Order: sequence, then structure tokens, then C-alpha cells
Amino acid sequence: MPAELPALPYDYSALEPYIDEQTMRIHHDKHHAAYVKKYNAAVEGTPFAEKDVLDGLKDLGSVPEDIRMAVRNNGGGVVNHSLFWEVMSPDGGEPSGALLEAINAAFGSLDAMKEQFNNAAATQFGSGWAWLCVQDGKLVVCKTPNQDRPENNGCGTPILCLDVWEHAYYLKYQNRRPDYINAFWNVVNWKKVAELFAAATSPAG
Repeated sequence: MPAELPALPYDYSALEPYIDEQTMRIHHDKHHAAYVKKYNAAVEGTPFAEKDVLDGLKDLGSVPEDIRMAVRNNGGGVVNHSLFWEVMSPDGGEPSGALLEAINAAFGSLDAMKEQFNNAAATQFGSGWAWLCVQDGKLVVCKTPNQDRPENNGCGTPILCLDVWEHAYYLKYQNRRPDYINAFWNVVNWKKVAELFAAATSPAG
């Protein structure tokens, strides 16, 4: 199945003032769309054109060498951004229930988790992502360069992510990446994160 550009689950301006409308339009309509187009072009005429994008990303060794880097970069860009839009919401809120219990068990507190996540996002050299993942039933924080997936970096199944490529924040925050990182917590869709946590920790997850 060809990769597709999902519609945003909210208006372009919905995350204001934390993430501005112009950034959302460019990020989704230009950057994410370009990853979709380039991924589909790379896998056209191969068995991967009929597979889910994640199938190739989880087993990059099975991807022909001549398109492997394109699949890694553009396929990663497709699925990373699709998750990113879903784990944000104008409603914000706080984690609760099993997710909050898991955060407290893994990090000691929500604030301690945020501090570790913020550090991962701030110290990712150049472009990349910060992640909260489920690894062996436990929550962990990690970071990856470029559009790499956490599964390929020994970090488990992602349930929360933050894009720290400059295109994600530079129009509003310029070189103040820490300000962007702190603002992100105001728009985290904790309901969606909890759903992803439940799926990743279920027997079939």
C-alpha cells in the first residue's frame, strides 16, 4: 500500500501559541508530504510498495541496498511525523492511570520523566527526535538522529515523540530549542499516549 499523508487531527492553528500555524502548515503540507512522495517513489515497483511502511523500517536488512537509505530516511519521515501529529492536541491535560503509574515506576515522577525527555531533545546533535518508548514492559527515554526509528536503536515501541529538526520550531523559536521543548508539554495528547502505552504493553503489543 502506498504511503499516504494523513490529515491533521486538528486545525493548523489549534496548537497556538505553543506551535504556530505557519510552522504547522509548512511542516505538514511540505515536509511530511515530501517524505511521503519520496518514499513512494523509492519503493515503486518493489514488494515494499504493497507493504506497510513500518514493515521495511523494522527490518531494514531486508530492503534492497539500492533503496535502503531512501526507505530509512523517507519511510522514517512518514511514520515519525504521523505519530507526532497524533500525540499532540490543543486539549493538553496530564497523564493518569496506568500510564502515570508506569512513569512514576520508571522515572520516579512525571517531572523527572520530563526532565530526562527534555535533556534527550535538547542534546540531540543536529536533526532528530526524542522519544518515550516501551521497552520490555518498561518506559524508557531515548533520542535518534535524522528520521531513524527507536526500534532500530534498541529503544522499543514509541508512544510519545518530539521532532527537533529545525523546521519544526525555527519560525517561532529560532535557535531557542529548549523553549520549544518546554512549550511542547502544553500540547501533549496524553489520552493518545495512554492508548499507545496500553497497546504496547498488552499481550499482543
